[in-house]
Amino acid sequence: MSACNGDDPRLRHIKTTIGVVPNFPKPGIMFQDITTLLLDPKAFKDTIDLFVERYKSKNISVVAGIEARGFIFGPPIALAIGAKFVPLRKPRKLPGQVISEEYELEYGRDCLEMHVGAVKPGEHALVVDDLVATGGTLCAAMNLLERAGAEVVECACVIELPDLKGRERLKGKPLYILVEAH
Repeated sequence: MSACNGDDPRLRHIKTTIGVVPNFPKPGIMFQDITTLLLDPKAFKDTIDLFVERYKSKNISVVAGIEARGFIFGPPIALAIGAKFVPLRKPRKLPGQVISEEYELEYGRDCLEMHVGAVKPGEHALVVDDLVATGGTLCAAMNLLERAGAEVVECACVIELPDLKGRERLKGKPLYILVEAH
């Protein structure tokens, strides 16, 4: 599901605040830069508000944010809907006992980790990140949460790159996005 097909003027404003950096981090990539969105308090607030409006009545008990930009959007959403925030981090960033999930990237392998016990069986989880491209990171996040016994209700991203077909890799889980970038 996508909010970007709606008539909400907030979406148009959000889209205009997302910077595009050609050839970053390598030639041929059109990098979608959300740091410019963060510089506009109205766009940042509208982004959070749109997610909160969607999730406030969905019985979400866990908002899991993917390092690093999921840490920007996830905590305010969690606070506003009365859920806990669980950081999903890169390897060796969390102290104590962790559960890990490795996944494939276009250019190699990576891993996400979560504290053991951060999520209880039966909890309803929302996965948050800034962007979905190929879907590999979102899939790893869902696998990690489901291995801990959570039910992933939905994934939420500010931006989708639909040409990369990441949505198709999400095993039928709903994906809610605010804007598309082509």
